[in-house]
Amino acid sequence: MKTVLVLFDSLNRRAISPYGGNAVPTPNFDRLAERSARFDGHHVGSMPCMPARRDLMTGRMSFLHRSWGPIEPFDVTFPEVLSRENGVYSHFVTDHFHYWEDGGATYHSRYDSHEFFRGQEGDRWKGVVAPDWPGIEKRFEPAQVSREPRSYKRHNVVNRDYLDDEAAHPSFQTFAAGLEFIDRNKAADDWFLQIETFAPHEPFFAPKRFRDIAGAREDGPALDWPEYGHSERPLEEREELRASYHAAVAMCDELLGQVLDTFDRDNLWEDTALIVTTDHGFLLGEHDLWAKNRMTLYQEIAQIPLFIHDPAHPAADGTRIAGLSQTPDLAATILDLFDGPRPAEMASPSLRPMLAGQGSPHDALIYGYFGGAVNLTDGRYSYHRYPADLAGQEIYQYTLMPTHIFDFFHPEELTQLQLASPTAFSRDMPVLRVPVSAKSAMYKTYGPGCLIEDDTRLYDLARDPGQAERLDDPALEARLAARMADLMRGLDAPAEAFARLDLARTPEMA
Repeated sequence: MKTVLVLFDSLNRRAISPYGGNAVPTPNFDRLAERSARFDGHHVGSMPCMPARRDLMTGRMSFLHRSWGPIEPFDVTFPEVLSRENGVYSHFVTDHFHYWEDGGATYHSRYDSHEFFRGQEGDRWKGVVAPDWPGIEKRFEPAQVSREPRSYKRHNVVNRDYLDDEAAHPSFQTFAAGLEFIDRNKAADDWFLQIETFAPHEPFFAPKRFRDIAGAREDGPALDWPEYGHSERPLEEREELRASYHAAVAMCDELLGQVLDTFDRDNLWEDTALIVTTDHGFLLGEHDLWAKNRMTLYQEIAQIPLFIHDPAHPAADGTRIAGLSQTPDLAATILDLFDGPRPAEMASPSLRPMLAGQGSPHDALIYGYFGGAVNLTDGRYSYHRYPADLAGQEIYQYTLMPTHIFDFFHPEELTQLQLASPTAFSRDMPVLRVPVSAKSAMYKTYGPGCLIEDDTRLYDLARDPGQAERLDDPALEARLAARMADLMRGLDAPAEAFARLDLARTPEMA
């Protein structure tokens, strides 16, 4: 068996045609849908970028214990299991620079080999001490330019000077490297390849020919990086941001087509599995909001595309699978493709039985941001339960790797830490129990301090798929809250996770 995983970032499933998108043609996603099973009930787990990848690699959700952070010493990851237990070689190609920051630096080294292509967004790549600021300010709209040292926006505008040529674009380089690996190893057996691109994540940076497809403007300062949350921009600027996003989606479609062409040319469909998905979606003005992190996990963010081609189940190709699934399920699914058993530490099941016509192993799913709401869906309803007091809630991080996205934990966090007893998820290792501090690097970026919505809400997805009208149904809410608590207990959620949401830590007796 051989397997290729293609992972995009921030791909709103409603932007691609198999899920109803029509802003730009995405013929290669249509081709993929014909050669794979399309999962219609697939959802995120932990949010956003690196928490989602930790879920994917470990088969266990982390957002109840930890925000953005590295793979932990107690984590069991599928690439390591493939190598140690199954003799399967794993290779990773990416332009996703978060893997090389403090909060992601232990992910890529779990694979047998890896390649990294520089220059996306805030990647600290090119060393330019005195950039041509007047020239930069002519080429980018003011909100995208920062002179602050180490800021993502400063590095983005500097990097873009070195990425004018399409062949130099990190996404194109990433897919070229992935296809090179396939070509070199197509006659071999027992390998896993992960092709992962930062696109279409903001800034929505795509070559001109894709911008032409999306109807983006041909001149004027680049406008491809929206604010998070509410937008006060004029309508024409919001339309330009959407056009820039869809240009990046059109680019992703072409890159996917290169993989499909390789599968067609070498008839890899007979012996190579293909999985295509994303980490999370992205708001483009729906609910009068943009991006992610700051708001309720609406369906545009939480419900994501997933396609699986499994040579052992060719009858599933071209079908739609309606049952629930989510990101952590992919670890066990990948191991299952290689006939490898699921380690006990992986809480999430394989999705391969669904390809054989069985129902979903989930009757409900939970997902969320660390420190925010715990969210639940059973396919019919979505329930978003917030703490009564976001700022005053008692909450801790459990870790042996005390780093945030691009910094160490703040001294105020570390001076208050305690050593906690081993838990089910830590494999009998004691862990650091670190109180969340408003001074931490994560607090106002992807933690409790960044949220602009903080009130519990309930939606009927069948009657109201746009989540425009909240339901007032105390009996239904109580039922969903009880199921939420069940699922949290199954993930060994700490005691304070129940207390902050006013949920019972132990099952109530009937």
